[in-house]
Amino acid sequence: MSKISEIETWLQENFAALLAEHQVPGAAIAVLADDEVIDHAAGILNKATGVESTVDSVFQIGSITKVWTTTLAMQLVDEGKLDLDRPVRDYLPEFALGDDSAAAAITVRQLTCHTAGFEGDIFTDTGTGDDCVEKLVATLSDVPQLFPPGERFSYNNAGYCVLGRVIEVLRGKCWDDCVRDHLFTPLGLTHAASGPYDAIRYRAAIGHVTPKPGEAPMPAPVWALTRSNSPAGSTLAMRPRDLLTFVRMHLNDGKADDGTQVLSPESLAAMREPQVEVPYLGILAANWGLGWMLFDWEGGKVIGHDGGTIGQSAFLRVVPDRNVAVALLTNGGQPLHVYQEVLGKLLDELAGVTVPPLPEPDPAAAPADLSRYVGEYSSMVADTVVSLDDDGRLWIERTLKGIFAEIDAPDSKEELFPCQGDTFVAHTAQMPGVYTAHSFVGDDGTGRAQFIHTGRADRRVSL
Repeated sequence: MSKISEIETWLQENFAALLAEHQVPGAAIAVLADDEVIDHAAGILNKATGVESTVDSVFQIGSITKVWTTTLAMQLVDEGKLDLDRPVRDYLPEFALGDDSAAAAITVRQLTCHTAGFEGDIFTDTGTGDDCVEKLVATLSDVPQLFPPGERFSYNNAGYCVLGRVIEVLRGKCWDDCVRDHLFTPLGLTHAASGPYDAIRYRAAIGHVTPKPGEAPMPAPVWALTRSNSPAGSTLAMRPRDLLTFVRMHLNDGKADDGTQVLSPESLAAMREPQVEVPYLGILAANWGLGWMLFDWEGGKVIGHDGGTIGQSAFLRVVPDRNVAVALLTNGGQPLHVYQEVLGKLLDELAGVTVPPLPEPDPAAAPADLSRYVGEYSSMVADTVVSLDDDGRLWIERTLKGIFAEIDAPDSKEELFPCQGDTFVAHTAQMPGVYTAHSFVGDDGTGRAQFIHTGRADRRVSL
């Protein structure tokens, strides 16, 4: 029996039980190895309807979409219509931020690797029309700058909306039409949707959210985030097999299965080149490329991306040197545990790659002086207070804002435990047994941390 056949048997025997153990209502997975793709599904797509998950069900892929948007941009590079190192204003003269000098300096490349430096979680609903991305970009004129362009990494959804708008202008059509015409069609995808009006044609998963810690996941009140954030990952949905068809193009010198050249080998290689280092944050990569997360794991180099929408979580890991890829799409519960167990086994057996454990406290890593971290930090997502008690313990209290206050965990105060260097971890109320990493980076000029980093950099605003 081949390795891929053994994996198929293991999934048939264990996948459903793993979902049940971790309260994941439904999921689907596809695996590429030995030039063969297998897929499997279990659970239900919607607890309100009881519709079962199948291998042809479509799940939202969330921010994995950013690799698709970058691929659309690199097609324009191949055609000589886009230069990554030119300022965004060369293509969008109207592009404006709260800091005009930064807006004038930001390059297209910085959008693709999250180094543009402005606040990135802007989810303004600008309607469902084809001009929604254009309208969103127009609302960024008062968005503050966190740091000079190119200085460091801070995850930026809005930056990808700007990149999507650049693509729209150069193509002369909306982002949805771009992804359908330039990726869905040449790749021959059959179960992929750019939004809810497409997704309804298939068996579509709905996300499930946990109202309070310990409660069972319930269907989310809405299917997706706003269409204006489509280039960043708010609406794209597909079955895992179609996601791996996209990956296979990235592994096959940019050619679709029928031989169509979708992207040049040079652009494929450029997307995997490290652009910026990322602070240690557990599940995130150590480096970011153009769109891709770049992992340097024991056993080999891995590329990939994760995605999270309202109650749906997606995981994509690719080992290019072994021609192995796994796409896991879920609709709620505690999917990180499923990711850890399933991808840990599959990547080890198929590619000899070890998936690192999730971050945990390490008392031996405790810094001697904790005062560097104490203070208030703020962003458009949350206000955060880090304090030190009389017993020398560090605490974090986050007050969420905007859409995150509506759909994410309630405000809480948790102890911060040392993990590695300037990275600390805290319990995650919504995911028992999972710690969230917080890295303190930079220097405000007095020896104190300038930012608290959770993938996004929140700036210090007081002592």
